[in-house]
Amino acid sequence: MTSSTTTVAALQMTSGTDPRVNVERALELVERAADRGATYIQLPEYFNYLGPASGFADVAESVPGPTTDRLAAVAASRGVSVHIGSLLERSDDPTRCYNTGVLLDPAGDIVATYRKAHLFDIDVPDEVVHRESDAIRSGERLVVCDLPAFRLGMSICFDLRFPELYRSLALAGATVLAIPAAFNAVTGRAHWEVLVRARAIENHAFVVAAAQVGTTAEGIETYGHSLVVGPWGDVLAESLVAGEDVLVVEIDVGDVVRRRGQIAVLELRRADLYGQPVEISDASASPPG
Repeated sequence: MTSSTTTVAALQMTSGTDPRVNVERALELVERAADRGATYIQLPEYFNYLGPASGFADVAESVPGPTTDRLAAVAASRGVSVHIGSLLERSDDPTRCYNTGVLLDPAGDIVATYRKAHLFDIDVPDEVVHRESDAIRSGERLVVCDLPAFRLGMSICFDLRFPELYRSLALAGATVLAIPAAFNAVTGRAHWEVLVRARAIENHAFVVAAAQVGTTAEGIETYGHSLVVGPWGDVLAESLVAGEDVLVVEIDVGDVVRRRGQIAVLELRRADLYGQPVEISDASASPPG
């Protein structure tokens, strides 16, 4: 293995409403990924509780806290980086929590936290109606973090629909983008893969997207199809099972440098234009030709 290659894992889960059971399953999956050589291991969004918002207050905890401590112990014992896709973090608002991703280094230390910035407030009549912001507070900062093999850009699920977030992470040096998710099956069938691949292509970055799969206690179907995508948009691994899965892929971070050198989208940006007002031409006002 060359100095620019490393092995990453996306863990697909079917989390429920019992945090104890969910954490035990997560620990087992992390061990399985480490046994297969993964040095960066990512869990999905809401990995330790996927259920009604009425249970959030009872599940939410501090960071660091009991759940991060348990994952930190396995990260240190196996010498791997573990991305705790997201968990519920207490805030100073008793009615709302943060949806927070936590990154552990191979020593088990918390090296980064990211609070989901874009909340899943949508209304697709007769299909999906949800307001995550009723129970979750949005984060106010973007985060990248240096791991032993690459610089990671952090995001969570619905962030996927906001390309400017990922461009900011890439401009800050991210070569791997993390997208832990609990993507709804209705929108997932239409948009999940194309959006994940788009974020990889437009930034020439690897994307690791660990997802939830199955139906929640509320009857909401999550899409699954965890993905690892390369900087040319190629799907390196995809889960096609309807349950837990462990995707393990060796990646060459040097491919990011190579692709960005071939199509230099970061350098060729016209940032001087983007802050200007957009000119609106009114063709209807033109005299007949």
